[in-house]
Amino acid sequence: MNLRQNTRAILHDEAYDYFPVVHFGYWDDTVRKWQAEDHLPADLADPAGGRSAEQIVSQTLGFDFGWGDCAGGITGLLPPIETRVIETLPNGQIKSVDENGAIILTKPGITSIPSEVGHLLTDRASWEEHFLPRLQFSSARISRPDLDRLRSTDDRATPLGINCGSLFGTIRNWLGLEGSAYLLIDDEPLFTEIIDTHAALQLQVLQSCLEQGARPDYAHFWEDICCKSGPLIHPDVFEEKVGPWYEKFTRLLLAYDIDIVSLDCDGVIDRLIPTWFSHGVNTMFPIEVGVWNASITPWRARYGPELRGVGGMNKNVFALDYAAIDQEIERLRRLTDAGGFIPCPDHRIPPTARWENVQYYCDRLRRELNR
Repeated sequence: MNLRQNTRAILHDEAYDYFPVVHFGYWDDTVRKWQAEDHLPADLADPAGGRSAEQIVSQTLGFDFGWGDCAGGITGLLPPIETRVIETLPNGQIKSVDENGAIILTKPGITSIPSEVGHLLTDRASWEEHFLPRLQFSSARISRPDLDRLRSTDDRATPLGINCGSLFGTIRNWLGLEGSAYLLIDDEPLFTEIIDTHAALQLQVLQSCLEQGARPDYAHFWEDICCKSGPLIHPDVFEEKVGPWYEKFTRLLLAYDIDIVSLDCDGVIDRLIPTWFSHGVNTMFPIEVGVWNASITPWRARYGPELRGVGGMNKNVFALDYAAIDQEIERLRRLTDAGGFIPCPDHRIPPTARWENVQYYCDRLRRELNR
């Protein structure tokens, strides 16, 4: 069995012959730090081998592959909002419009999430001018190279997902957190129209890919609509407005025998899991441990073994020592014993991670899970 077949078997709680060591990528600052420490070459290009920079880092450390490798159509704004600088402030901050129509503040040399100070999408007029025309289906949304990757299953050694898009997370980016909350109250029909328009487009893109021969190993959504205090949308509103759309996606996927449906959402996701799970989304990712100690265990106790997971490894131990990593691996090993769970750092590996610690983790986890 290759990595792809073993991964599918584990998530289906079936017999396997090798347990993979999986990652979710790295911050750019992390890679630059490791390059400065001479763990990686200054030039990560590999034109002859065809490997991406992320694959080179992954394989050098000892990972087998990264979760979240997805292909598929363009599900967002097409064309994107044109990015432009509005002004440079006296303190050096740059006010600009990003590809989501958010008005953001950045400062050269500072690597952090930009501050949002406004949004182009505020009402029906801005929706119809800037966003609705960019949410129309066309053949330009279907990537030929992506389709070729998704069609070829015989020579595919590692798992490949199909991108389903985002049913609320992207809209949150367009409106902002406050804007989405206010719009629900000020103009609920428009709030619903935005969700329905975007979801219908994404479903059409997915269906077109599947009809043209895409055969992924799993389907994947991105949301990121939770923080350390819980959801950024009321669970009842989420169930009412978005839940039925998940059902349409997962029914379509099942018609093509795609029964692993993964969803990326950070933060405390517990109050949104009922919507996802009841509508066919069955694989939680990245199970961010955080200060709230998230784990698949209580979710499994509530929803049963059909709820699967990828993630749940506390990436912060990479900054500590081997003893802390050993303790984390022992915790993860107990979770894998229940089946349907693949450990993976619970987000991209940050610059606090020590190279030798990550290598040690890969080697030790591989030995523990394959003994």
